[in-house]
Amino acid sequence: MSFLEVLQAFPAVFIGVCLFLGLMVGSFLNVVIYRLPKMMESGWRQQCAELHGDEPVPSAPYNLVVPRSACPHCNHAIGALENIPVLSYLLLRGKCKGCGAAISPRYPIVEAISGILCAYAAWHFGYGLATVGALLLIWALLALTVIDFDTQLLPDDITLPLLWLGLLFNLFGVFTGLQSAVLGAMFGYLALWGVYWMFKLVTGKEGMGYGDFKLLAALGAWMGWQMLPLIIMLSSMVGAVVGITLIVAAKHGRSVPIPFGPYLAGGGLIALFWGQTLTQGYLQLLAAP
Repeated sequence: MSFLEVLQAFPAVFIGVCLFLGLMVGSFLNVVIYRLPKMMESGWRQQCAELHGDEPVPSAPYNLVVPRSACPHCNHAIGALENIPVLSYLLLRGKCKGCGAAISPRYPIVEAISGILCAYAAWHFGYGLATVGALLLIWALLALTVIDFDTQLLPDDITLPLLWLGLLFNLFGVFTGLQSAVLGAMFGYLALWGVYWMFKLVTGKEGMGYGDFKLLAALGAWMGWQMLPLIIMLSSMVGAVVGITLIVAAKHGRSVPIPFGPYLAGGGLIALFWGQTLTQGYLQLLAAP
């Protein structure tokens, strides 16, 4: 019996493997979340230098692979035993082994969320392409959520491949039909693009970034145009509640922008797992006398 046959025959093993994979990838997502915005900033600086006719300032290689992960306080290199998802954080009691500086709890939180969502996706969809697609979508949305919270950026390096991957999976009808996926990408982009321009014409200000358009287009490509109203409604409701709460609590000024990407991502995940159930329940409610 091959390993793939074992995964197919024993759902519990498949769920456990996806949990482990989610934890491991979650650890890598922490690297992406921290380094990708810095890589983008470095690229922008080089482009600005080239446009001004200046020589780019040489710098040491910096990408998702090099340099090796290290403590930002004492530059202690993170060893393999210190990089075990969640467990290392608990064993180290949330402190650097080298200098004792506090490690942000966000690292194990991202790892744990990734692992839990991946295990749930394996249980929800079972063995097959749908779970593979769900894992890829979960990882991308998790990275985008934290990056947007930190920097108010939704990198094209994630949103655009995510859009094309959604169309690729639905070429085989994994989550929806290809026509629905293409229309979802189109309407997803145009819906927020229209809101952006209406808001700008009325107020003279920019209400959201182009990354939000691309993210909703990607979600439409994955789940089809039928899920777009649900995603927009869920993300708007959560975003409004959080925004009002922050303003009332005086932690956010009214002029301080609130990233919308995390709420789109949350709405997308809800639609991925429970979209059909919620939509059918709503339609039944409308049809009730």
